[in-house]
Amino acid sequence: MPEQTIVAFLGLGHMGGPMAVNLVRAGYTVAGFDVVPAALDAAQTHGVPTAASPLDAIAGADVVLTMFPSGQHVLDAYRGAEGQPGLLAEAKPGTMFLDCSTINVDEAREASALAIAAGHRAVDAPVSGGVVGAEAGTLTFMVGGETEDFEAVRPLLEVMGKRVVHCGGHGGGQAAKICNNLILGVSMIAVSEAFVLGEKLGLTHQALFDVASNASGQCWALTTNCPVPGPVPASPANRDYQPGFAGALMAKDLRLALNALESTGVAARLGPLASEIYDTFAAEGGAGRDFSGIITDIRDKSQH
Repeated sequence: MPEQTIVAFLGLGHMGGPMAVNLVRAGYTVAGFDVVPAALDAAQTHGVPTAASPLDAIAGADVVLTMFPSGQHVLDAYRGAEGQPGLLAEAKPGTMFLDCSTINVDEAREASALAIAAGHRAVDAPVSGGVVGAEAGTLTFMVGGETEDFEAVRPLLEVMGKRVVHCGGHGGGQAAKICNNLILGVSMIAVSEAFVLGEKLGLTHQALFDVASNASGQCWALTTNCPVPGPVPASPANRDYQPGFAGALMAKDLRLALNALESTGVAARLGPLASEIYDTFAAEGGAGRDFSGIITDIRDKSQH
Protein backbone atom coordinates (compact mmCIF):
# COMPACT_ATOMS: atom_id res chain seq x y z
CA MET A 1 0.00 0.00 0.00
CA PRO A 2 2.16 2.88 -1.30
CA GLU A 3 2.14 6.49 -0.16
CA GLN A 4 -0.01 7.34 -3.20
CA THR A 5 -2.81 5.54 -1.37
CA ILE A 6 -5.84 7.76 -0.83
CA VAL A 7 -7.18 7.50 2.72
CA ALA A 8 -10.59 8.66 3.89
CA PHE A 9 -10.22 9.26 7.62
CA LEU A 10 -13.58 9.40 9.40
CA GLY A 11 -13.43 10.39 13.05
CA LEU A 12 -10.94 13.15 13.83
CA GLY A 13 -11.26 13.31 17.61
CA HIS A 14 -8.56 13.21 20.29
CA MET A 15 -7.10 10.01 18.83
CA GLY A 16 -8.10 10.21 15.17
CA GLY A 17 -6.96 13.77 14.61
CA PRO A 18 -3.28 13.17 15.48
CA MET A 19 -3.31 9.86 13.61
CA ALA A 20 -4.53 11.62 10.47
CA VAL A 21 -1.84 14.28 10.90
CA ASN A 22 0.85 11.59 10.95
CA LEU A 23 -0.49 10.08 7.72
CA VAL A 24 -0.39 13.48 6.01
CA ARG A 25 3.15 14.11 7.23
CA ALA A 26 4.18 10.72 5.83
CA GLY A 27 2.97 11.73 2.39
CA TYR A 28 -0.42 10.00 2.21
CA THR A 29 -3.34 11.72 0.52
CA VAL A 30 -5.97 12.12 3.22
CA ALA A 31 -9.54 13.37 3.19
CA GLY A 32 -10.86 13.74 6.73
CA PHE A 33 -14.30 14.16 8.19
CA ASP A 34 -15.87 14.46 11.62
CA VAL A 35 -19.38 15.36 12.72
CA VAL A 36 -17.93 17.72 15.33
CA PRO A 37 -16.98 21.09 13.74
CA ALA A 38 -14.25 21.75 16.30
CA ALA A 39 -12.55 18.47 15.39
CA LEU A 40 -12.66 19.41 11.71
CA ASP A 41 -11.18 22.83 12.48
CA ALA A 42 -8.40 21.31 14.57
CA ALA A 43 -7.53 18.82 11.85
CA GLN A 44 -7.41 21.56 9.23
CA THR A 45 -5.18 23.66 11.49
CA HIS A 46 -2.72 20.77 11.62
CA GLY A 47 -2.69 20.27 7.88
CA VAL A 48 -5.30 17.57 7.33
CA PRO A 49 -7.49 18.20 4.25
CA THR A 50 -11.16 17.75 5.10
CA ALA A 51 -14.33 16.96 3.18
CA ALA A 52 -17.86 18.32 3.49
CA SER A 53 -19.39 14.91 4.23
CA PRO A 54 -18.41 11.27 4.79
CA LEU A 55 -19.43 10.37 1.24
CA ASP A 56 -17.32 13.20 -0.15
CA ALA A 57 -14.39 11.95 1.91
CA ILE A 58 -14.58 8.39 0.57
CA ALA A 59 -14.93 9.38 -3.08
CA GLY A 60 -11.99 7.69 -4.81
CA ALA A 61 -10.49 6.45 -1.54
CA ASP A 62 -8.43 3.25 -1.44
CA VAL A 63 -8.81 2.98 2.33
CA VAL A 64 -11.72 4.05 4.53
CA LEU A 65 -10.38 4.37 8.07
CA THR A 66 -12.98 4.79 10.80
CA MET A 67 -12.39 5.86 14.40
CA PHE A 68 -15.86 5.96 15.97
CA PRO A 69 -17.18 5.89 19.56
CA SER A 70 -19.18 2.66 19.31
CA GLY A 71 -19.94 -0.40 17.23
CA GLN A 72 -23.38 0.95 16.40
CA HIS A 73 -21.77 4.02 14.86
CA VAL A 74 -19.58 1.76 12.71
CA LEU A 75 -22.46 -0.45 11.57
CA ASP A 76 -24.73 2.52 10.85
CA ALA A 77 -21.99 4.19 8.82
CA TYR A 78 -21.32 1.03 6.85
CA ARG A 79 -24.99 0.21 6.15
CA GLY A 80 -26.48 3.67 6.13
CA ALA A 81 -28.98 5.05 8.64
CA GLU A 82 -31.81 7.57 8.84
CA GLY A 83 -32.27 7.54 5.09
CA GLN A 84 -28.60 8.22 4.35
CA PRO A 85 -26.66 5.88 2.04
CA GLY A 86 -23.98 3.76 3.65
CA LEU A 87 -20.25 3.88 3.06
CA LEU A 88 -20.21 0.33 1.69
CA ALA A 89 -22.66 1.14 -1.06
CA GLU A 90 -20.84 4.32 -2.11
CA ALA A 91 -17.20 3.23 -1.93
CA LYS A 92 -15.44 2.04 -5.07
CA PRO A 93 -15.20 -1.76 -5.42
CA GLY A 94 -12.44 -3.43 -3.44
CA THR A 95 -11.98 -0.59 -0.95
CA MET A 96 -10.14 -1.50 2.24
CA PHE A 97 -12.35 -0.77 5.26
CA LEU A 98 -10.01 -0.30 8.20
CA ASP A 99 -11.84 0.18 11.49
CA CYS A 100 -9.70 1.44 14.36
CA SER A 101 -12.60 1.95 16.76
CA THR A 102 -12.83 -0.08 19.97
CA ILE A 103 -16.08 -2.06 19.77
CA ASN A 104 -17.58 -5.44 20.65
CA VAL A 105 -15.96 -8.43 18.99
CA ASP A 106 -19.30 -9.50 17.52
CA GLU A 107 -19.84 -6.03 16.07
CA ALA A 108 -16.38 -6.07 14.50
CA ARG A 109 -17.09 -9.42 12.87
CA GLU A 110 -20.45 -8.20 11.61
CA ALA A 111 -18.89 -5.04 10.16
CA SER A 112 -16.23 -7.09 8.37
CA ALA A 113 -18.83 -9.50 7.00
CA LEU A 114 -20.91 -6.62 5.68
CA ALA A 115 -17.89 -5.07 3.97
CA ILE A 116 -16.85 -8.34 2.35
CA ALA A 117 -20.40 -9.07 1.20
CA ALA A 118 -20.43 -5.65 -0.47
CA GLY A 119 -17.28 -6.48 -2.46
CA HIS A 120 -14.74 -4.79 -0.23
CA ARG A 121 -11.90 -5.82 2.10
CA ALA A 122 -11.99 -5.39 5.86
CA VAL A 123 -9.64 -5.26 8.84
CA ASP A 124 -10.28 -4.37 12.48
CA ALA A 125 -7.35 -2.59 14.11
CA PRO A 126 -8.09 -1.01 17.50
CA VAL A 127 -5.27 0.90 19.13
CA SER A 128 -3.55 1.26 22.48
CA GLY A 129 -1.34 4.11 23.58
CA GLY A 130 -3.65 7.03 24.25
CA VAL A 131 -3.48 10.57 22.91
CA VAL A 132 0.24 10.81 23.63
CA GLY A 133 0.86 7.72 21.49
CA ALA A 134 -1.40 9.04 18.73
CA GLU A 135 0.51 12.31 18.61
CA ALA A 136 3.93 10.65 18.74
CA GLY A 137 3.06 7.90 16.25
CA THR A 138 3.89 5.23 18.81
CA LEU A 139 0.53 3.45 19.07
CA THR A 140 0.12 -0.32 19.24
CA PHE A 141 -2.30 -1.71 16.66
CA MET A 142 -4.03 -5.03 17.30
CA VAL A 143 -5.19 -6.30 13.93
CA GLY A 144 -7.85 -8.81 12.95
CA GLY A 145 -8.33 -9.96 9.37
CA GLU A 146 -6.93 -12.10 6.58
CA THR A 147 -3.13 -12.28 6.37
CA GLU A 148 -3.08 -10.69 2.91
CA ASP A 149 -5.16 -7.75 4.13
CA PHE A 150 -3.03 -7.37 7.25
CA GLU A 151 0.10 -7.11 5.12
CA ALA A 152 -1.64 -4.59 2.86
CA VAL A 153 -2.45 -2.20 5.72
CA ARG A 154 0.72 -2.77 7.74
CA PRO A 155 2.72 0.11 6.12
CA LEU A 156 -0.16 2.50 6.82
CA LEU A 157 -0.41 1.41 10.44
CA GLU A 158 3.35 1.59 10.93
CA VAL A 159 3.20 5.31 10.15
CA MET A 160 0.84 5.80 13.09
CA GLY A 161 2.27 3.22 15.48
CA LYS A 162 5.47 1.53 16.59
CA ARG A 163 3.97 -1.94 17.04
CA VAL A 164 1.54 -3.70 14.72
CA VAL A 165 0.39 -7.18 15.75
CA HIS A 166 -1.70 -9.58 13.67
CA CYS A 167 -4.06 -11.20 16.18
CA GLY A 168 -5.92 -13.57 13.88
CA GLY A 169 -9.09 -13.43 11.82
CA HIS A 170 -11.83 -10.82 11.80
CA GLY A 171 -12.55 -9.60 15.33
CA GLY A 172 -9.14 -10.75 16.57
CA GLY A 173 -7.91 -7.20 17.02
CA GLN A 174 -10.90 -6.29 19.15
CA ALA A 175 -10.49 -9.47 21.20
CA ALA A 176 -6.86 -8.58 21.97
CA LYS A 177 -7.76 -4.98 22.84
CA ILE A 178 -10.51 -6.03 25.22
CA CYS A 179 -8.29 -8.59 26.97
CA ASN A 180 -5.45 -6.08 27.28
CA ASN A 181 -7.64 -3.39 28.79
CA LEU A 182 -9.21 -5.85 31.19
CA ILE A 183 -5.70 -6.41 32.54
CA LEU A 184 -5.03 -2.67 32.57
CA GLY A 185 -8.22 -1.72 34.42
CA VAL A 186 -7.77 -4.36 37.10
CA SER A 187 -4.07 -3.57 37.55
CA MET A 188 -4.63 0.18 37.88
CA ILE A 189 -7.16 -0.41 40.64
CA ALA A 190 -4.71 -2.74 42.39
CA VAL A 191 -1.83 -0.27 42.08
CA SER A 192 -4.01 2.58 43.36
CA GLU A 193 -5.24 0.56 46.32
CA ALA A 194 -1.63 -0.33 47.16
CA PHE A 195 -0.55 3.33 47.15
CA VAL A 196 -3.45 4.34 49.40
CA LEU A 197 -2.62 1.46 51.73
CA GLY A 198 1.01 2.56 51.68
CA GLU A 199 -0.04 6.07 52.69
CA LYS A 200 -1.97 4.66 55.63
CA LEU A 201 1.03 2.57 56.67
CA GLY A 202 3.45 5.48 56.50
CA LEU A 203 5.25 4.64 53.24
CA THR A 204 6.28 7.44 50.93
CA HIS A 205 5.16 7.17 47.34
CA GLN A 206 8.76 7.02 46.18
CA ALA A 207 9.66 4.22 48.55
CA LEU A 208 6.75 2.05 47.44
CA PHE A 209 7.49 2.82 43.80
CA ASP A 210 11.18 1.96 44.16
CA VAL A 211 10.29 -1.41 45.65
CA ALA A 212 7.32 -2.42 43.50
CA SER A 213 8.76 -1.21 40.20
CA ASN A 214 11.71 -3.54 40.70
CA ALA A 215 9.80 -6.45 42.22
CA SER A 216 6.87 -8.71 41.40
CA GLY A 217 4.38 -5.82 41.52
CA GLN A 218 5.92 -4.24 38.42
CA CYS A 219 3.36 -3.39 35.70
CA TRP A 220 2.55 -0.65 33.16
CA ALA A 221 -0.01 0.93 35.47
CA LEU A 222 2.80 1.47 37.96
CA THR A 223 5.89 2.25 35.90
CA THR A 224 4.38 4.29 33.04
CA ASN A 225 1.01 5.63 34.26
CA CYS A 226 1.81 5.82 37.98
CA PRO A 227 -1.31 7.10 39.79
CA VAL A 228 0.61 9.34 42.23
CA PRO A 229 2.69 12.38 41.28
CA GLY A 230 6.45 12.25 41.56
CA PRO A 231 7.88 8.82 40.74
CA VAL A 232 6.99 8.98 37.01
CA PRO A 233 7.11 12.66 35.99
CA ALA A 234 5.31 12.07 32.67
CA SER A 235 2.29 10.33 34.22
CA PRO A 236 -1.09 12.15 34.26
CA ALA A 237 -0.99 12.26 38.07
CA ASN A 238 1.51 15.11 37.67
CA ARG A 239 -1.02 17.10 35.59
CA ASP A 240 -4.00 16.78 37.95
CA TYR A 241 -5.06 13.65 36.04
CA GLN A 242 -5.59 15.25 32.67
CA PRO A 243 -5.89 12.33 30.22
CA GLY A 244 -4.12 10.37 28.95
CA PHE A 245 -6.74 7.72 28.77
CA ALA A 246 -10.00 9.05 30.14
CA GLY A 247 -12.04 7.32 32.80
CA ALA A 248 -15.03 7.23 30.46
CA LEU A 249 -13.00 5.27 27.92
CA MET A 250 -11.82 2.78 30.51
CA ALA A 251 -15.41 2.34 31.67
CA LYS A 252 -16.45 1.73 28.07
CA ASP A 253 -13.68 -0.80 27.41
CA LEU A 254 -14.45 -2.70 30.59
CA ARG A 255 -18.12 -2.89 29.59
CA LEU A 256 -16.96 -4.42 26.30
CA ALA A 257 -14.87 -6.89 28.29
CA LEU A 258 -17.87 -7.63 30.49
CA ASN A 259 -19.99 -8.33 27.41
CA ALA A 260 -17.32 -10.72 26.13
CA LEU A 261 -16.98 -12.44 29.52
CA GLU A 262 -20.72 -13.00 29.70
CA SER A 263 -21.06 -14.23 26.12
CA THR A 264 -18.21 -16.72 26.53
CA GLY A 265 -19.14 -17.92 30.01
CA VAL A 266 -15.78 -17.11 31.58
CA ALA A 267 -15.92 -17.41 35.39
CA ALA A 268 -14.44 -13.96 35.95
CA ARG A 269 -14.73 -12.05 39.23
CA LEU A 270 -12.26 -9.17 39.02
CA GLY A 271 -13.33 -8.07 35.55
CA PRO A 272 -16.99 -7.43 36.44
CA LEU A 273 -15.95 -5.68 39.65
CA ALA A 274 -13.47 -3.46 37.80
CA SER A 275 -16.22 -2.58 35.32
CA GLU A 276 -18.54 -1.59 38.17
CA ILE A 277 -15.81 0.49 39.82
CA TYR A 278 -14.99 2.43 36.65
CA ASP A 279 -18.66 2.94 35.78
CA THR A 280 -19.10 4.59 39.16
CA PHE A 281 -15.89 6.60 38.76
CA ALA A 282 -17.02 7.94 35.38
CA ALA A 283 -20.51 8.75 36.63
CA GLU A 284 -19.22 10.60 39.70
CA GLY A 285 -16.97 13.08 37.89
CA GLY A 286 -14.13 10.93 36.60
CA ALA A 287 -15.31 10.62 33.00
CA GLY A 288 -12.98 13.32 31.75
CA ARG A 289 -10.09 12.56 34.09
CA ASP A 290 -7.33 10.07 33.43
CA PHE A 291 -8.32 6.58 34.51
CA SER A 292 -5.44 6.61 37.04
CA GLY A 293 -7.50 9.21 38.91
CA ILE A 294 -9.35 6.23 40.37
CA ILE A 295 -6.84 6.56 43.22
CA THR A 296 -8.53 9.78 44.37
CA ASP A 297 -11.85 7.93 44.52
CA ILE A 298 -10.29 5.13 46.58
CA ARG A 299 -8.59 7.64 48.87
CA ASP A 300 -11.74 9.74 49.36
CA LYS A 301 -13.83 6.68 50.24
CA SER A 302 -11.26 5.23 52.63
CA GLN A 303 -11.73 5.53 56.37
CA HIS A 304 -9.67 8.29 57.92
